[in-house]
Amino acid sequence: MDQPLDAAPATAGEARDKTPRTERGRRTLRKLLDAAAIEFGERGFHEASISGITRRAGTALGSFYTYFDSKDEIFQALVRYMSEQLRDHVTPLVSAAPDEISAERIGLESFLGFVREHKEIYRIIDEAEFVDYASYRRHYETTVARVRQRLEAGAARGEIRADVSEIHAWAIGGMNVFLGMRYGLWDEDADISEIARIANDFVANGLVKRD
Repeated sequence: MDQPLDAAPATAGEARDKTPRTERGRRTLRKLLDAAAIEFGERGFHEASISGITRRAGTALGSFYTYFDSKDEIFQALVRYMSEQLRDHVTPLVSAAPDEISAERIGLESFLGFVREHKEIYRIIDEAEFVDYASYRRHYETTVARVRQRLEAGAARGEIRADVSEIHAWAIGGMNVFLGMRYGLWDEDADISEIARIANDFVANGLVKRD
Protein backbone atom coordinates (compact mmCIF):
# COMPACT_ATOMS: atom_id res chain seq x y z
CA MET A 1 0.00 0.00 0.00
CA ASP A 2 1.09 3.60 -0.60
CA GLN A 3 2.35 5.41 2.45
CA PRO A 4 2.02 9.18 3.00
CA LEU A 5 5.60 10.06 2.03
CA ASP A 6 5.30 11.78 -1.34
CA ALA A 7 4.40 15.36 -0.45
CA ALA A 8 6.72 18.03 0.85
CA PRO A 9 6.70 18.43 4.66
CA ALA A 10 5.56 21.65 6.24
CA THR A 11 7.86 23.93 8.14
CA ALA A 12 6.77 25.70 11.31
CA GLY A 13 3.98 28.16 10.63
CA GLU A 14 3.50 27.04 7.01
CA ALA A 15 0.80 25.00 5.33
CA ARG A 16 2.16 21.77 3.94
CA ASP A 17 2.74 21.72 0.19
CA LYS A 18 0.83 18.67 -1.02
CA THR A 19 2.13 18.73 -4.58
CA PRO A 20 3.62 15.29 -5.34
CA ARG A 21 7.38 15.37 -5.72
CA THR A 22 7.81 11.93 -7.28
CA GLU A 23 6.28 10.03 -10.18
CA ARG A 24 4.99 7.51 -7.66
CA GLY A 25 3.23 10.30 -5.82
CA ARG A 26 1.76 11.67 -9.04
CA ARG A 27 0.43 8.22 -9.93
CA THR A 28 -1.18 7.91 -6.50
CA LEU A 29 -2.76 11.34 -6.85
CA ARG A 30 -4.19 10.44 -10.27
CA LYS A 31 -5.57 7.18 -8.87
CA LEU A 32 -7.30 9.07 -6.08
CA LEU A 33 -8.79 11.62 -8.48
CA ASP A 34 -9.94 8.94 -10.94
CA ALA A 35 -11.52 7.02 -8.06
CA ALA A 36 -13.15 10.21 -6.77
CA ALA A 37 -14.69 10.80 -10.20
CA ILE A 38 -16.40 7.40 -10.00
CA GLU A 39 -17.37 7.78 -6.33
CA PHE A 40 -18.85 11.26 -6.73
CA GLY A 41 -20.34 10.40 -10.12
CA GLU A 42 -22.18 7.35 -8.79
CA ARG A 43 -23.09 8.48 -5.27
CA GLY A 44 -23.13 12.26 -5.41
CA PHE A 45 -21.15 14.55 -3.14
CA HIS A 46 -23.12 14.05 0.06
CA GLU A 47 -23.26 10.25 -0.10
CA ALA A 48 -19.68 9.82 -1.30
CA SER A 49 -17.03 9.02 1.30
CA ILE A 50 -13.27 9.25 1.65
CA SER A 51 -13.12 5.53 2.45
CA GLY A 52 -15.09 4.83 -0.73
CA ILE A 53 -12.58 6.84 -2.73
CA THR A 54 -9.54 5.09 -1.26
CA ARG A 55 -11.18 1.69 -1.66
CA ARG A 56 -11.83 2.35 -5.34
CA ALA A 57 -8.28 3.68 -5.75
CA GLY A 58 -6.75 0.71 -3.96
CA THR A 59 -4.75 3.00 -1.67
CA ALA A 60 -4.35 3.29 2.08
CA LEU A 61 -6.54 5.81 3.88
CA GLY A 62 -3.39 7.61 5.00
CA SER A 63 -2.48 8.24 1.38
CA PHE A 64 -5.60 10.33 0.98
CA TYR A 65 -4.47 12.72 3.68
CA THR A 66 -1.08 13.06 2.02
CA TYR A 67 -2.80 15.03 -0.71
CA PHE A 68 -6.14 16.24 0.66
CA ASP A 69 -7.49 17.41 4.00
CA SER A 70 -11.15 16.66 3.35
CA LYS A 71 -13.81 15.44 0.96
CA ASP A 72 -14.47 19.06 -0.01
CA GLU A 73 -10.84 19.53 -0.97
CA ILE A 74 -10.65 16.50 -3.25
CA PHE A 75 -13.95 17.53 -4.84
CA GLN A 76 -12.50 20.96 -5.67
CA ALA A 77 -9.40 19.29 -7.09
CA LEU A 78 -11.56 16.88 -9.08
CA VAL A 79 -13.44 19.70 -10.82
CA ARG A 80 -10.09 21.19 -11.89
CA TYR A 81 -8.79 17.76 -12.88
CA MET A 82 -11.79 16.97 -15.08
CA SER A 83 -11.62 20.41 -16.69
CA GLU A 84 -7.95 19.79 -17.46
CA GLN A 85 -8.68 16.32 -18.84
CA LEU A 86 -11.31 17.78 -21.15
CA ARG A 87 -8.92 20.52 -22.24
CA ASP A 88 -6.12 18.03 -22.90
CA HIS A 89 -8.47 15.82 -24.92
CA VAL A 90 -9.92 18.57 -27.11
CA THR A 91 -7.08 21.07 -27.57
CA PRO A 92 -4.66 18.97 -29.68
CA LEU A 93 -7.49 18.04 -32.05
CA VAL A 94 -8.80 21.56 -32.59
CA SER A 95 -5.24 22.91 -32.88
CA ALA A 96 -4.70 20.64 -35.87
CA ALA A 97 -7.86 21.84 -37.65
CA PRO A 98 -7.34 23.57 -41.01
CA ASP A 99 -9.53 26.58 -40.14
CA GLU A 100 -11.71 27.99 -37.37
CA ILE A 101 -15.05 26.66 -38.63
CA SER A 102 -13.56 23.18 -38.80
CA ALA A 103 -12.03 23.66 -35.36
CA GLU A 104 -15.48 24.22 -33.83
CA ARG A 105 -16.84 21.08 -35.50
CA ILE A 106 -13.88 19.02 -34.31
CA GLY A 107 -14.12 20.56 -30.85
CA LEU A 108 -17.77 19.59 -30.47
CA GLU A 109 -17.25 16.10 -31.86
CA SER A 110 -14.33 15.43 -29.52
CA PHE A 111 -16.30 16.86 -26.58
CA LEU A 112 -19.22 14.52 -27.29
CA GLY A 113 -16.82 11.59 -27.41
CA PHE A 114 -15.27 12.66 -24.12
CA VAL A 115 -18.67 12.87 -22.43
CA ARG A 116 -19.56 9.36 -23.55
CA GLU A 117 -16.37 8.11 -21.94
CA HIS A 118 -16.72 10.26 -18.81
CA LYS A 119 -20.44 10.60 -18.13
CA GLU A 120 -19.74 11.48 -14.51
CA ILE A 121 -18.49 14.91 -15.57
CA TYR A 122 -22.02 16.31 -15.82
CA ARG A 123 -23.07 15.21 -12.34
CA ILE A 124 -19.82 16.45 -10.82
CA ILE A 125 -19.97 19.86 -12.51
CA ASP A 126 -23.67 20.23 -11.70
CA GLU A 127 -23.06 19.43 -8.04
CA ALA A 128 -20.18 21.90 -7.97
CA GLU A 129 -22.75 24.69 -8.37
CA PHE A 130 -23.92 23.93 -4.84
CA VAL A 131 -20.81 22.38 -3.27
CA ASP A 132 -18.13 24.76 -4.57
CA TYR A 133 -19.57 27.56 -6.66
CA ALA A 134 -16.17 29.09 -7.40
CA SER A 135 -15.00 25.85 -9.04
CA TYR A 136 -18.28 25.57 -10.94
CA ARG A 137 -17.97 29.07 -12.34
CA ARG A 138 -14.25 28.67 -13.07
CA HIS A 139 -14.90 25.51 -15.09
CA TYR A 140 -17.27 27.26 -17.47
CA GLU A 141 -15.31 30.51 -17.63
CA THR A 142 -12.06 28.77 -18.55
CA THR A 143 -13.79 26.48 -21.03
CA VAL A 144 -15.46 29.40 -22.80
CA ALA A 145 -12.26 31.43 -22.65
CA ARG A 146 -10.63 28.75 -24.83
CA VAL A 147 -13.50 29.01 -27.31
CA ARG A 148 -13.11 32.79 -27.40
CA GLN A 149 -9.37 32.50 -28.02
CA ARG A 150 -10.04 30.18 -30.95
CA LEU A 151 -12.65 32.53 -32.39
CA GLU A 152 -10.44 35.59 -32.08
CA ALA A 153 -7.52 33.76 -33.65
CA GLY A 154 -9.77 32.68 -36.52
CA ALA A 155 -10.99 36.24 -36.96
CA ALA A 156 -7.41 37.51 -37.00
CA ARG A 157 -6.63 35.03 -39.81
CA GLY A 158 -9.66 36.25 -41.77
CA GLU A 159 -11.48 32.91 -41.53
CA ILE A 160 -14.58 34.18 -39.72
CA ARG A 161 -16.30 37.50 -39.07
CA ALA A 162 -14.15 40.16 -37.47
CA ASP A 163 -16.60 41.15 -34.71
CA VAL A 164 -16.57 37.88 -32.76
CA SER A 165 -16.88 38.48 -29.04
CA GLU A 166 -17.39 36.92 -25.65
CA ILE A 167 -21.09 36.59 -26.46
CA HIS A 168 -20.36 34.39 -29.47
CA ALA A 169 -18.05 32.23 -27.35
CA TRP A 170 -20.68 31.75 -24.63
CA ALA A 171 -23.32 30.94 -27.26
CA ILE A 172 -21.14 28.18 -28.70
CA GLY A 173 -20.19 26.95 -25.23
CA GLY A 174 -23.82 26.78 -24.15
CA MET A 175 -24.82 24.91 -27.29
CA ASN A 176 -22.05 22.39 -26.72
CA VAL A 177 -23.07 21.80 -23.09
CA PHE A 178 -26.64 20.94 -24.03
CA LEU A 179 -25.66 18.85 -27.04
CA GLY A 180 -23.31 16.97 -24.72
CA MET A 181 -26.18 16.32 -22.34
CA ARG A 182 -28.55 15.18 -25.08
CA TYR A 183 -26.18 13.13 -27.23
CA GLY A 184 -23.37 12.34 -24.83
CA LEU A 185 -25.38 11.33 -21.76
CA TRP A 186 -28.84 10.43 -22.98
CA ASP A 187 -28.29 8.94 -26.45
CA GLU A 188 -25.25 6.78 -27.08
CA ASP A 189 -26.50 5.57 -30.46
CA ALA A 190 -26.57 8.92 -32.25
CA ASP A 191 -23.79 9.58 -34.75
CA ILE A 192 -21.70 12.25 -33.07
CA SER A 193 -19.96 13.11 -36.34
CA GLU A 194 -23.32 13.96 -37.88
CA ILE A 195 -24.42 15.90 -34.81
CA ALA A 196 -21.22 17.92 -34.95
CA ARG A 197 -21.69 18.51 -38.70
CA ILE A 198 -25.24 19.85 -38.25
CA ALA A 199 -24.26 22.04 -35.30
CA ASN A 200 -21.26 23.30 -37.24
CA ASP A 201 -23.45 24.24 -40.18
CA PHE A 202 -25.59 26.20 -37.71
CA VAL A 203 -22.51 28.01 -36.40
CA ALA A 204 -21.32 28.80 -39.90
CA ASN A 205 -24.64 29.73 -41.49
CA GLY A 206 -27.16 30.41 -38.72
CA LEU A 207 -30.88 30.18 -39.42
CA VAL A 208 -30.87 32.21 -42.63
CA LYS A 209 -33.28 30.71 -45.16
CA ARG A 210 -31.57 29.08 -48.09
CA ASP A 211 -32.83 29.15 -51.64
